[in-house]
Amino acid sequence: MIVRPGDFADPQVLDLLRVHLQGMLETSPPGHSFALDLSGLQRPDVTFLSVWDRETLLGIGALKELAPDHGELKSMRTRTDRLRSGAATAMLNALLNLARERGYRRVSLETGTGPAFEPALALYRKHGFRDGEAFADYVRSDFNQFLHLDLG
Repeated sequence: MIVRPGDFADPQVLDLLRVHLQGMLETSPPGHSFALDLSGLQRPDVTFLSVWDRETLLGIGALKELAPDHGELKSMRTRTDRLRSGAATAMLNALLNLARERGYRRVSLETGTGPAFEPALALYRKHGFRDGEAFADYVRSDFNQFLHLDLG
């Protein structure tokens, strides 16, 4: 597996991004999906990566800078036919390494609740993320939850 910058002109990337956005809308109550769309992923404060097995896209993920010492994980998604292949772990490790290189002391994420989110939550918790308070502009609800990893 190789992790590299995401190419927004690549049809595989665009297809997986569409699947991700559709999945977030289908599994989140109205107004509670905060997944970044194409324009959001192209902002200068967001780094978008992709993980590949030769010519096949396995997954995507992004790191958004919230402050000079704080980043947010965004848009983590693995292709359905490549779940449990190690792609999500490879992406998460690449994003956390990038956060460390930037000198972030903390990485946070917002996600939902329910069965659709359990595999991702298990991955994050396995890598040391802990439940915590809302951050940035998020507001706690019955649906969302917040996890944080201290890198210090």
